Amino acid sequence: MTEIALYGGLFLAALVSATLIPGQSEAVLVGLLLAGHSPWLLLIVASVGNILGSVLNWIVGRGMERFRDRRWFPVRAEALDRAQRWYTKYGKWSLLLSWAPVVGDPLTIVAGVMRESFPMFLLLVAIAKIGRYLVLAATTVHLMA
Repeated sequence: MTEIALYGGLFLAALVSATLIPGQSEAVLVGLLLAGHSPWLLLIVASVGNILGSVLNWIVGRGMERFRDRRWFPVRAEALDRAQRWYTKYGKWSLLLSWAPVVGDPLTIVAGVMRESFPMFLLLVAIAKIGRYLVLAATTVHLMA
């Protein structure tokens, strides 16, 4: 497999994993690390893909509020209100949990709904996503040594 395909696959896995579609970017990253590929390049590719996936969530969140009263809207009004109250209570700093399973991806959508400023969103999500992949890569490389 070519290097472009390897890194492209990791990028896509990381991007999809950051959306509400389930994915396993961590497993792909660890597999490529174990195969001996460049840890720094893998870290950059995975982080950029995962951050861009969260940006897509933020964009969806920015646009979804206007559809909340439609019958086909996939989120119940009560659930959206509860998410908005939670975000109001904990604020932008909760985006540092955007790396976490289950809560991280919806959190990035709610940040869009709540009109979190894009620069602050990007900074906090980048810290969270890069930090998670950095810990995972460092642990994997350490265990391989």
